[in-house]
Amino acid sequence: MLFTTIDDVRARFANGTKVLVSIGGWGDHKGFETAAWNDRTRKRFSKTLAKMVEATGADGVDLDWRYPGGNTEDYKLISNDERVWEIKGYPLLLAEVRAALGPDKIISVAVPGLKRDMIAYTPETVPKIAHYVDFLNVRTYDLMNRRDNVTKHHAGVKLSLKAVDSYISMGAPPDKINLGFAFYVRWFETDHDTCRYGPLGCPTLLLEDLVTGTDLGNSGAFAWSDGVPETLGGSFTRAQSHSYGKYDKKGGGWYYWDGENELRCIWWTFDTPDAIKAKFPLIVGPRDLGGVFAWGIGEDAPHYEHFAALIQGLEKHVAGEEGM
Repeated sequence: MLFTTIDDVRARFANGTKVLVSIGGWGDHKGFETAAWNDRTRKRFSKTLAKMVEATGADGVDLDWRYPGGNTEDYKLISNDERVWEIKGYPLLLAEVRAALGPDKIISVAVPGLKRDMIAYTPETVPKIAHYVDFLNVRTYDLMNRRDNVTKHHAGVKLSLKAVDSYISMGAPPDKINLGFAFYVRWFETDHDTCRYGPLGCPTLLLEDLVTGTDLGNSGAFAWSDGVPETLGGSFTRAQSHSYGKYDKKGGGWYYWDGENELRCIWWTFDTPDAIKAKFPLIVGPRDLGGVFAWGIGEDAPHYEHFAALIQGLEKHVAGEEGM
C-alpha cells in the first residue's frame, strides 16, 4: 500500500515485530546532501526525523543514501570530486540522528554492495558508522547494473561474499551486517557473436548514455509481482526452465543467456528459491552475519515463493541445520 500508518502495518505482523520508516532510495540523494552539509543542517534534519518517529509511532528509521561520496544517479553530471566532503559528513549526520532518536530507537542504513560505490565506506569511517547504527543492510543485489559492460550475476554468492567481506575488513561487526535478497529479475542485452561460447563475462550492449548516464533501454528489471514485458515473455519462460537456465556453482547464481534470436540476445540473472536458500550455508553462516533483508515482500506477490524460501533458509540457519 502506498498510504498507510505504522499501526496498520504493525497489525499485519506478529507481536513484537519492529516497524521502521525508510527514507531515501535511488535518486533521492539531494535531501541527504542538504542534511549533511554542516552542523546546523545535521541537527535540524535529525530533530525533524525524531519528531516524525514520535508522531508515527515507528520503532526507528532506515536511511538509504545512494551514495555518500559520489556515484549517485547524476554522477555523470556532477563529479565525485564535488562530493568528497560527504565522506566525513555522513558519519557526522548519523551521530546527530542517534543523538536525536536516543539509544532505544533502531537505526539501519542501506549500504552499497559494489566496491566502486563504497566511496564513503573506509577503514576510518565504517567503525564510526557501525557505532551509531544497529544494522548495515548490504545491498547484495544489483551487483550487475547498467554501469557494467560485461555479464555477471546481479545477486551472486561470490560477489555477495566480496561485498560482505569488504565491510568486515573495514571494521563492521559481522553481527551488525544483514545480507540483502532481491525479489526481482534483471536482464541485459548482449552482443551475439562474443557471447556464443561463454555467456558469463561477455560484453553487453551499451547500457547507459556516456554523457548523461541515463538508461538507454538495453537492460531492465521487473519484480515477480509484475507482468513480464510482452517482448521478453518467451525468453523469460526459457530462463526459468531447467532445460535452459542454469545455476552457476562457481559464481553462485541462476542465469540464462538467450542467443536464439540474433537480433536481441538477452542475459537473465535472478535468484530462484533454491538459490536463495543456498546463501545461508554459503554466506550467512560462514560469516556469522546478524540477519537478512529483502527488497521487497510486495515484489514477490502473488505466490511469495521467494519470501517463503527466505524464511525457510533463515529458520534452518537459526536451528543450526545447515548442510544437513
